[in-house]
Amino acid sequence: MRMLNKKMCWILLLFLVASCQSYKKVPYMQDANVVNEVTQHEGLYDAKIMPKDLLTIVVSCTSPELAAPFNLTVASPSNLSTSTTLTTTQPVLQPYLVDNEGMISFPVLGELKFGGLTKKEAERMIVDKLKPYITETPIVTVRMVNYKISVIGEVTRPGTFTISNEKVNLLEALAMAGDMTVYGLRDNVRLIREDSNGKQQIITLDLNKAETILSPYYWLQQNDIIYVTPNKAKARNSDIGNSTSLWFSATSILVSLASLLFNILK
Repeated sequence: MRMLNKKMCWILLLFLVASCQSYKKVPYMQDANVVNEVTQHEGLYDAKIMPKDLLTIVVSCTSPELAAPFNLTVASPSNLSTSTTLTTTQPVLQPYLVDNEGMISFPVLGELKFGGLTKKEAERMIVDKLKPYITETPIVTVRMVNYKISVIGEVTRPGTFTISNEKVNLLEALAMAGDMTVYGLRDNVRLIREDSNGKQQIITLDLNKAETILSPYYWLQQNDIIYVTPNKAKARNSDIGNSTSLWFSATSILVSLASLLFNILK
């Protein structure tokens, strides 16, 4: 009886140790003090313009007729009613596509090199180049139309998400996808990224470690893909599902053969 009790205690102890070990792999950002003790000098993240980005660029000044030649709009016919009232629609901006060399074709100014610049740097470039054409300092606004990221793998709602403020980090991306499922590996999150030269990178990130937020890959770029790797339990469950179906099929065939043989030999 004592031996039985001793074995039960050992089994319970092993179960508790295994539970503690598995729990350590669940919480995000463990050892936060490591990050708090690090002096961070970098400024706020600002996305850089990449090839194949779609940009809207608006030039504004006190005289709209002076800015009009520098705003690329989609031509739309005016709607005429039966009365003498003329109804006009708001001009729709034509987006600029950044080519593989990082260039765009801008009205009047010609080819502009935007690849690798932040939006603020691109706005300053246009303001400087407009000085011979507009005496006052115009307001130039550059926006990215197609800033998006994708989250796949062991998350609740995988998909592609458009980022309106052009700034998103890894945890925010997971939150948009409904967070990881219980089968997702927190210490094996893959970031798939393509640089301005078309080179693909796969970076492994450990969300159990708080210092991950100090990584240069913590802030996501446009078109980044986040892949949450499944754990072994998910893989085993998948195998169980497939093997169960196989066993059911095999058992059904064996029962049919046994029934046939019984009828023949009866």
